[in-house]
Amino acid sequence: MKTRLLPLLVCCGALAITAAAQGNSNTEYLDAQKAPPMLGIHWARDFQPNARANEAAKQLKPARPQSNPNMTYHGGVIMQTAVTEAIFWGTSWGSPGDKISGMDSWYSGFSGSNYAKTSDEYTGSNGQVGASTSYLGHAVDTTPAAGGGNTSTILAEVCKMVGTGESHGNGYYAVYTDIPRGHAGYCAWHSVGTCNGNRVQFAYFFKLDGDAGCDPGDTSGLHSQGLAAIANVSGHELSEARTDPASPGAWYDSSGAENGDKCAWTFNVNLVPFSNGSQWKIQGEWSNAAYSSGNGYPNRSGQKGCLDGH
Repeated sequence: MKTRLLPLLVCCGALAITAAAQGNSNTEYLDAQKAPPMLGIHWARDFQPNARANEAAKQLKPARPQSNPNMTYHGGVIMQTAVTEAIFWGTSWGSPGDKISGMDSWYSGFSGSNYAKTSDEYTGSNGQVGASTSYLGHAVDTTPAAGGGNTSTILAEVCKMVGTGESHGNGYYAVYTDIPRGHAGYCAWHSVGTCNGNRVQFAYFFKLDGDAGCDPGDTSGLHSQGLAAIANVSGHELSEARTDPASPGAWYDSSGAENGDKCAWTFNVNLVPFSNGSQWKIQGEWSNAAYSSGNGYPNRSGQKGCLDGH
């Protein structure tokens, strides 16, 4: 969500300080000392930022009457394609259960899926979002992971693991940690930064095992609960990164909500098939075209603009 940087920092007590201020050993991988913005936050189910956070949001972007819930274009780039890689960070990833193999399947099956195509209608200054993505596989770092309150720390981990990243600015790097959410009000976020001069999109995910606030409620038995939870929020973050990756922003509505935000915690069917035959309980993504034609399913506000490609 484009305007949620300050609310996150207020509600969760985290300061977006630089990696250098923390004495982080990976600062040599960063091109700048300024902390990247938190461009998208997947709030936990039923979590609402407190009154102070809401006031901070209003100061960043005054609320406007919203007669039409569709997103509008704000002049920025989109991701025509995405070169994706998963980074599993933390001491417990030596015993991953089904999560690493499951997310390998998730990213492989995302490419060309009808679910990926729910974002294809959006264009930017550099072209149109496409459903084709390339998955590079995963990397594992079994050093102690960091929490999600400092974007510079997460970017430093990404640059450490991927080096320069994808040279055309289409890299998307998802960092899955073994740190439980605790009292944080969010499940994940996405952001943008640079590694040695190349733009990289990246995302942060808590460990969501046993976390009712970030659980999609997958009863299929195909996946562990923890895998099902990170798979669902991964759809939210990757879809937002593809349609609204970087400043000055591309697609979001008058309140700052991106396509994933507008359909969060709503599900049209029990399982959505991906192109490799894997199936996931996953939220839909907002489609302006579906809302305008009345073909979408309703979000939590009753607005019929969500699509899951099923």
